[in-house]
Amino acid sequence: MLHERRILLIIGGGIAAYKCLDLIRRLKERGATVRAILTPAAQHFVTPLSVGALTGERVFTDLFDLTAEHDIGHIQLSRDADLIVVAPATADLMAKAANGFADDLATTALLATDKSVLMAPAMNPRMWAHPATRRNVARLKEDGVYLIGPNSGAMAERGEFGEGRMAEPLELLAAIEARFSDQTVLLKGRRILITSGPTHEPIDPVRYIANRSSGKQGHAIAAAAAAAGAEVVLISGPVALADPRGVRMVKVESAREMLAAVEENLPVDAAVFAAAVADWRVADAAGQKIKKGGAGAPELDLVENPDILATIAKHGTLRPRLVVGFAAETQNVVPHAQAKLARKGCDWIVANDVSPETGIMGG
Repeated sequence: MLHERRILLIIGGGIAAYKCLDLIRRLKERGATVRAILTPAAQHFVTPLSVGALTGERVFTDLFDLTAEHDIGHIQLSRDADLIVVAPATADLMAKAANGFADDLATTALLATDKSVLMAPAMNPRMWAHPATRRNVARLKEDGVYLIGPNSGAMAERGEFGEGRMAEPLELLAAIEARFSDQTVLLKGRRILITSGPTHEPIDPVRYIANRSSGKQGHAIAAAAAAAGAEVVLISGPVALADPRGVRMVKVESAREMLAAVEENLPVDAAVFAAAVADWRVADAAGQKIKKGGAGAPELDLVENPDILATIAKHGTLRPRLVVGFAAETQNVVPHAQAKLARKGCDWIVANDVSPETGIMGG
């Protein structure tokens, strides 16, 4: 889909610029040619050297670079691309683009292009909510600019939380691919159920058993399925993510609630179980907060939670034609995933290495 497609990536000056390194790698893996423009502010977060090493192309930084202008020129740079991607699209960069400023290479390229533009906003939640930014977003949409995100979550600033996080590389990749195909027909007429996030198993009204799942994987799969035209039901445990566009959300807390929600939404054509469901729960959760006392730590009697993947994979009448599970493993990843595939009765298993050195689960 992206083979021989030419992407001009404009990297803005925000902490989320580091995500562009992963995005470049994924674009290159799919056969795309990537050229990059770094704003002066972006160079405080990623270097032309690192970006150039991944793109395999010269990185452009200066509007008045005589060599670059002689070789290609900023006008040709923007028009040679099949798509321009701006990530992170900072409040400043979006304001300039919305109002036709052209005072550096990035904004000049945006003003000179006749190609589609995809922006991934990233900024502090208060900046995103500011009336000026809302006006600029409306103007950009009127001008035909596509936006993806921002997501909700923790900010780089300590103690800040809200809507303003840049979309993840996989979400950006799906949005880029969508620009090059009529994806809305790929899964048209199909109904897909996806689970995402962790589950919270109460100990008492204050405490619970959980895991480090963020829900990003399941939410990205749901967004991609919806973009491909599917009718998507996303059943999610507690996460700090924005609801993907075009999906029907069902929010749950515990494993038993998730199983009930899954069964209520059958039948479907395919089910993707990306949620990290807690294996155990407290047999009898306390009705009031458990207080510390002189007797030491309380004893918690744990019982197994229902196995959602196996239950649906082995369902006698409402089993989806395709059932996909996930195996998050810290050692012997492939053998453990193969054993899980056989044990659960699903069609596919996606094996994820979540050992501490990967940092995937916050280890």
